[in-house]
Amino acid sequence: MTGAERPAGPLLLGVRHHGPGSARAVRAALDAARPRAVLVEGPPEADALLPLAADERMRPPVALLAHAVDDPGQAAFWPLAAFSPEWIAIRWALEHGVPLRFIDLPAANSLAMVQAAESEAEENGEHTPDADADADADANADTDGPAAAPAPIDPIGVLAEAAGYDDPERWWEDVVEHRAQDGGAVDPLAPFTALAEAMTALREVYGDGGHPRDAVREAHMRIQLRKARKEFGDGVAVVCGAWHVPALGTGTTLTADRALLKGLPKIKAELTWVPWSHRRLARHSGYGAGIDSPGWYGHLFDSPDRPIERWMTKVAGLMRDEDRFVSSAHVIEAVRLAETLAAMRGRPLAGLSETTDAVRAVMCEGSDVPLALVQDRLIVGETLGEVPDTAPAVPLQRDLTRLQRTLRLRPEAQERDLELDLRKDNDAARSRLLHRLRVLAVGWGEPAAGRSSTGTFRESWRLRWEPELYVQVAEAGTWGTTVLSAATAKAGAQAASASALAEVTALAEQCLLAELPDALPVVMRALADRAALDTDVGRLADALPALARTLRYGDVRSTDTAALAEVAAGLAERICVALPAACTGLDADGAAELRGRVDGVHTAIGLLTGAAPADAGTDADGLRERWTAVLHKLAARDTVAGVVRGRATRLLLDDGRLAQDGAARLMGLALSPGTPPADAAEWIEGFVGGAAGGGMLLVHDERLLGLVDAWLTGVPADRFADVLPLLRRTFSAYEAGIRRTLGELVRRGPAAGGPPATGTGTGGATAPGFGPGLDEERADAVEPVLRLLLGPHNDPGPDGEARSGRAGRAAKAEEPLGATG
Repeated sequence: MTGAERPAGPLLLGVRHHGPGSARAVRAALDAARPRAVLVEGPPEADALLPLAADERMRPPVALLAHAVDDPGQAAFWPLAAFSPEWIAIRWALEHGVPLRFIDLPAANSLAMVQAAESEAEENGEHTPDADADADADANADTDGPAAAPAPIDPIGVLAEAAGYDDPERWWEDVVEHRAQDGGAVDPLAPFTALAEAMTALREVYGDGGHPRDAVREAHMRIQLRKARKEFGDGVAVVCGAWHVPALGTGTTLTADRALLKGLPKIKAELTWVPWSHRRLARHSGYGAGIDSPGWYGHLFDSPDRPIERWMTKVAGLMRDEDRFVSSAHVIEAVRLAETLAAMRGRPLAGLSETTDAVRAVMCEGSDVPLALVQDRLIVGETLGEVPDTAPAVPLQRDLTRLQRTLRLRPEAQERDLELDLRKDNDAARSRLLHRLRVLAVGWGEPAAGRSSTGTFRESWRLRWEPELYVQVAEAGTWGTTVLSAATAKAGAQAASASALAEVTALAEQCLLAELPDALPVVMRALADRAALDTDVGRLADALPALARTLRYGDVRSTDTAALAEVAAGLAERICVALPAACTGLDADGAAELRGRVDGVHTAIGLLTGAAPADAGTDADGLRERWTAVLHKLAARDTVAGVVRGRATRLLLDDGRLAQDGAARLMGLALSPGTPPADAAEWIEGFVGGAAGGGMLLVHDERLLGLVDAWLTGVPADRFADVLPLLRRTFSAYEAGIRRTLGELVRRGPAAGGPPATGTGTGGATAPGFGPGLDEERADAVEPVLRLLLGPHNDPGPDGEARSGRAGRAAKAEEPLGATG
């Protein structure tokens, strides 16, 4: 077909969004028809943004982002991949200098309709999905309104079922993606004609297919098509979802279409291009027009020749990068198996299911574990698009982009870990940026478990850039034009509106980590006011750990925190006074919750007594002594819940404030025959459960293990089932090696040979390998090795020399917990 042989009427090219077969067919049809204008399904306000698609810096996948000016959180996306038919049509028109326009309902109307529908649903107590999760009947996420009440049909699914397929994706691959050429003349419009006939038949049966708002959208498309035909004649090509083709060819009147559009709600909207990702193109992400395998479809589009061989080569490369042995022979065998499976299943070519089965059998040795890597990295893919700097953006986004480049912190779709050393200027600046974004609720990075710990110079982060973050940045842009000013303004507003003490303490910690000096005074005033008025010891205990961490971070970052230290010390004093009374009369859930609070306060007071500034006016030694007295009270009171008493005993023992004989005495009382088995089990859970080193304590202290063993063997049979779940929860938290060692010690018993029994352990004897106390000489022998491992940071004595042996350990025992960070 030549340009002079255009068919009568507009050229309606119905497509499947994000279908590589449709994309190739659109390109062939446009090359053959050479239309005078191209109309594409999309928001008309984005017409001014279309020339950016020709910029060489624009790399799909990308998306048009529309958001309400007054409410940036009210947003919608129109994603486009390199294999999307709409993207091919846009690029074709720009390359050939052909007028190009979007013809769908304006975003100003579609966003307003979503807003109105959500308001109505809230009034009726109903739920509406997010705007960008709406699924059009042609598997297109039109993102401009909530799903209709009737269940929308999936046209591809209906056609696949009619053809005898149980998998719509497999049917689409067979009839479109794997369409073979027989060498004869091919009509480039034939697939569109066939698809239009199929959709016409479906719409005759299903009507709007459960999408009543489509009538409004299609009315607007018809009006725009009439305008284009009046301007360009019949040489107009329309690229839209195949579901809409029958409606665009319907002979309705202009008056009737205008009547459908009359009275539509409207809001002010702004549009721009933003990067998108293959992960967000996937259907499982919640995107209604998503496909199951964007990475696979991208491969099919980029590799029209020998796609299976090239795919297996990609898989082999991925496996080798992960240190799995995959040879060329594996690739050859996988290709042969995939082709054989396709022949056995009656398919024209091997599809994704055949290649996946072949990869599992040949390269993964039948395991789904390495196959999950192929699914994540290749079948879905981690491609993140790019847009040029000339694309419109809110000022905050531009400032964030500038900081990302300055700090060499590139946004990536793939999740990655980032280790920061706060002593380095660039790493410290990265840390500030990530913490400021957390204040602004822009979830690019989350703190992760790594080498970072309280009071150190290291931080660990887990980063992943998702397209939705552009909406979050737009929302945060209401607070300021730069990351610093926006975070400062939002922190101040949150401090003024916070109602709970814990909220303000957490905010103070965020401000210190983000280094927001202008916001910190506002937060501190709010903190002092809330702390003075709050009398609930539980809320005070919840608030103290964040304050203590804030003080330690401030010390690391050389921030003046004297005022904060004073507030924290006041909270700690009030907790010491009120906590013992709050630990009585608790049920099991309340006791478990309070045990966690005791842990938090203990750690916090250790930080406070080690990190309080010299001029803060706090009595660090006195505070630590008062807290020790509180723990002694909790450990000795029978009215305190067993799990709390056991935990207090353990904290005193670990901190060197309770001798081993004293701990054994308290355990003996708690496990005495007169104690109900359930209460004794709770004491054990508090003493050795859930805490680091709990199992090792029993391994290395035979007296405590003997007490537990004697109590457990003495539990009556009719009560054993009651305490078993608690004991299993306690001991299952130990590592397998510790559980095995404990089992060996119990099996061996206190008199299983070895050296003569000595000491004052259980039954007056000590099991082999145990002593009655600390062997000072053997402990001294370990110290040189520890110094080599830990480096030159030893504890100096009064004469400036490093102390060793008993003197050094005694000095360490007197230091406040957490003083060495």
